[in-house]
Amino acid sequence: MLVVGLTGGIGSGKSAASSQFELLGRPIIDADIVAREVVEPGEAALTKIVEQFGSHMLSENGKLDRASLRETVFSDIKSREWLEQLLHPIIRNRIMEKIESYQGTAPFVILASPLLLETDQHKMVDHIIVIDVPESLQVERVISRDQNNKEQVQRIMKAQLSREARLELADTVVDNSTNLGNLINQIKLLDIKLRELAVNEYRT
Repeated sequence: MLVVGLTGGIGSGKSAASSQFELLGRPIIDADIVAREVVEPGEAALTKIVEQFGSHMLSENGKLDRASLRETVFSDIKSREWLEQLLHPIIRNRIMEKIESYQGTAPFVILASPLLLETDQHKMVDHIIVIDVPESLQVERVISRDQNNKEQVQRIMKAQLSREARLELADTVVDNSTNLGNLINQIKLLDIKLRELAVNEYRT
């Protein structure tokens, strides 16, 4: 089975692209969802986060306060590195389990991950799709979507791979700088290409 990585910078439209593949019937593994699963109450990772950063990392219902954690790790590089060393191996193992569960059920599976290229998750995929928009549009979209200030968005972007580096590593680039209709058309054509690629890989 072909494993296709789908990524892009914050605000690029990864979720919209992933949703279109899902509408076409393609199985989706969302690394963001996996990342949330591994810090649910009762998970060892959540306990370690609280031990490291303090009880204010928990909301009143005992769940992770993501806003507090995000503010901490994106304002202090050592904190971010500690968190990455904790979570990335756990997330990777969960993703591998999910990929295995789809073996033999579909020609290809989509691994949608914002950190596909920043972590070793790219080693798990056979083809890399980058959803691309200009950096100014990233900032504009994230501010509008999340009500973050410009400085916070830029800190998050700086922590991610640069736009140029992502494009260099892409097997396929999808331009999402215009509108949803254009994105949908590109995904439909790409779905056909990926099905053909999966069939050819299986034959070889």
